[in-house]
Amino acid sequence: MHSTQFSIVIPTLNEADNIDPLLTSLLALKLPPDSFEVIFVDDGSRDGTPEKVHAWEEKAHVRLIERTEKPDLIASILAGATAARSEVIVVMDADLSHPPERLHALVEPVLNGSHDIAVGSRYVPGGSTEGWPLHRQWLSRVGGWLARPLCDVNDATSGFFAFRRELASAVSGQARGYKILLELLMAGQGKLKVIEIPICFRDRTRGTSKLSFHHQWAYLERLMVLAGGAVAIHDTKRHVTTGLFCALIDIVIYQLLMSSGAGVALAHIVSFLAAAAVYAFNSRELFRLQPEGQLDWRLIGRFTALGGIALFTRGGLLALLVYEWHTPPLLAIFPVIAVSTIIVYLGSVFYLPSTTQNSPAPDVRWRVASIGIVALIVLLRLIYLDQTELIPDEAYYWNYAQHMDLSFYDHPPLVAWLIWLGTAAAGNTEFGVRIGAFLCGLITMGFLYALAQNLYDKSTAIRTALLLVILPFTFATGFLMTTDAPVMAAWAATLYYMERALIANRSSAWLGMGIAFGLGILSKYTLGLLGIAALLFALIDPVARRWLIRPHPYLAALLALLLFSPVIIWNLEHHWSSIVFQSSRVRGVGDDLFSLHLMLVDLLVLLSPVGLAAALWALLPKNQPNGSEMAHRRKLFVCIFTGVPLVIFIVLSMFDSLRFHWTAPLWLAIVPTMAWMMGQDVNPRSMVGRIQAAWKPTIAISIVAYTLVLHYVVLGIPGVPYPSFMTRYYWRETTNEIEKIAENVQRETGQKPLVVGMSKWSVSSAMYFYNRHGEPMDIRSRNMFGDSGAMYEVWHPSEAPTTRPIILVGMERPHLEHDRAGNDITRLLDQPGPIQSMIITREGKPLRIVYYRIAKGYLGL
Repeated sequence: MHSTQFSIVIPTLNEADNIDPLLTSLLALKLPPDSFEVIFVDDGSRDGTPEKVHAWEEKAHVRLIERTEKPDLIASILAGATAARSEVIVVMDADLSHPPERLHALVEPVLNGSHDIAVGSRYVPGGSTEGWPLHRQWLSRVGGWLARPLCDVNDATSGFFAFRRELASAVSGQARGYKILLELLMAGQGKLKVIEIPICFRDRTRGTSKLSFHHQWAYLERLMVLAGGAVAIHDTKRHVTTGLFCALIDIVIYQLLMSSGAGVALAHIVSFLAAAAVYAFNSRELFRLQPEGQLDWRLIGRFTALGGIALFTRGGLLALLVYEWHTPPLLAIFPVIAVSTIIVYLGSVFYLPSTTQNSPAPDVRWRVASIGIVALIVLLRLIYLDQTELIPDEAYYWNYAQHMDLSFYDHPPLVAWLIWLGTAAAGNTEFGVRIGAFLCGLITMGFLYALAQNLYDKSTAIRTALLLVILPFTFATGFLMTTDAPVMAAWAATLYYMERALIANRSSAWLGMGIAFGLGILSKYTLGLLGIAALLFALIDPVARRWLIRPHPYLAALLALLLFSPVIIWNLEHHWSSIVFQSSRVRGVGDDLFSLHLMLVDLLVLLSPVGLAAALWALLPKNQPNGSEMAHRRKLFVCIFTGVPLVIFIVLSMFDSLRFHWTAPLWLAIVPTMAWMMGQDVNPRSMVGRIQAAWKPTIAISIVAYTLVLHYVVLGIPGVPYPSFMTRYYWRETTNEIEKIAENVQRETGQKPLVVGMSKWSVSSAMYFYNRHGEPMDIRSRNMFGDSGAMYEVWHPSEAPTTRPIILVGMERPHLEHDRAGNDITRLLDQPGPIQSMIITREGKPLRIVYYRIAKGYLGL
């Protein structure tokens, strides 16, 4: 029986100058001389490396294996591991870049059985890199970042590591390249115990590096294969040729159509479809008959979805380049084709194939899909952020920012403050208004990711991020700048800090909780429901109950109250009008109707049918993790922080109607559990199994739907008219026409007219934002006629009788005839003219209808 405890495998290729100093350093270590052996595996060196090794074979436990096959680092290491006399293998380079003095610290965790793999890491505290040029450091960092989501190791490209020899048998026979550590980690399917030991990596001083672009490209290809991608390396040339030919077809047809006068939308859609058809008919897999003689309609459906996503994403990018950045359309198509090609390629690699040889664990496939989809949705938001016109709600809150105050009549002030900051940085543009929502979406994702990781694990956290960009309510709140955007971020932050305080027992978390809660009620008073949930949890949970006799929760409440003080001060100055208004809405909108069934419909829209089923099923305790007391407490946390707000809204819906989006934030607490359920190994016929199976088509349909709707709103779809409900949208074009009417009236009468939006705030706010041509219009709201006007009652509380012309603008004809109570408004107008309608168009295509009416003056209330 050998006394060798571990074997050091050192692959070599022309390293003659390094052999002597390396072995001298190893043998100088304070380790028993018989405790390890050194195995050099040479890949055909021509500089005398084998001779150098042979010279040491008589002096120490040194052996040489000479390979005659094509040089390959992974194959060399596997050959050394096979020949080793011990069950623990250490891999290190021959160029002295790996510090021999860290050998004992590296191998000890594997020798004592506490870990399966120990990695000498440059990228953990205490680790470093010396002597490398900046570009090499960045290449190494990027390589590690790309691998980290797959294996949860900071330095997956390290060449200095120890492992149990039996793990080598799990490495795929197709593994090639120079990063065997990554192969070992992936072969372990996430079940290995891995530790990272800090090392100082030093650049070689003798010999030359073998790293080349070929190695880097091979690493990327292998990384995609390990991530579940179907990368056919032998077909690369054919794919490149086909891709270039399709791109050429795309460019030529687009240029021909644009030159003939076709619009951007028609030209880019037709050229893309032509190129996609050529690509499809050149695909060997797409129209291949199955054994039963049928086409693979599932694959064809996936290809269609992928094509739609690429088409509608590139349409937004094309519109951004042409209409916002004023790039010539004939030039803009080139970067657009590049982006769509990347989307199609990545989709073809990771999404189209149903199975691949040596397919990774489902957990890895979910991780890869989640990262790709999150990146796509973030890109989609950035592309369309500045191009989709503001909805009236956003325009109304932009008006808040134009009348900055401590608070407002119908909402707390945080949404206005965020818009003020955004427009101060980016101007009074759609991007400036919405950048706050975009950032709030990222903040929501960050805090909920951290919450999911605390409640479950990293894989669940990554799937949580996926759900946050797929579920309709979180997709919208990360894009539209309404009060829901900041309240979602604050809700997620409050949940995170409450879990840290109530479950993890972190006293410092109460500071974060106080800040998050205070900012939350500065966004929307609904967040106060989390306070009720927290109190109930503390009363039920004996561990959390201890906080009730400590000062931390009360100091957090005082901090939240301090942050909320601007609202209190504003209400003191305005006779508590905001508090009175919001109190009147506690029950609902005020129609006293039973609306539980309508609330269910709203939830189907907010969460999607599959999302709602998953959320309700996740609420059942039996569908959550069981085991330790901590698992029970986490289960209680999720149920209470979702269930308490939900029960309150259910009760309210029995007596009054609710706004469809009011319940949206409460579902954030259950999203991590929904994500956890997605990754469980269950019977496919069980309810959880059926929900799991439904997620994949739901995700694909959701992405296609989001890209389609955004493309339709910005560029339209040739041949598809806009529906009648678009009368509440397209205020940029509408305001432009109203400006022309106002100019004509002023020219005819010699007086500047008053333009009155005949809605509570929608029409006036949208016209305020898009009034950008010529002299600003003098805009009022319907409170001129005794009806409610929300904040316009503060900004323009009354209007004296005047002989100035009045232009009434409305979305519907009845709005220009009478108020909501049915009172005739013509009695307040001097010589009101007939109600007229105008079809608003863009590039000759009808968008919507607007109604207007002109009067000679205003008689007053």
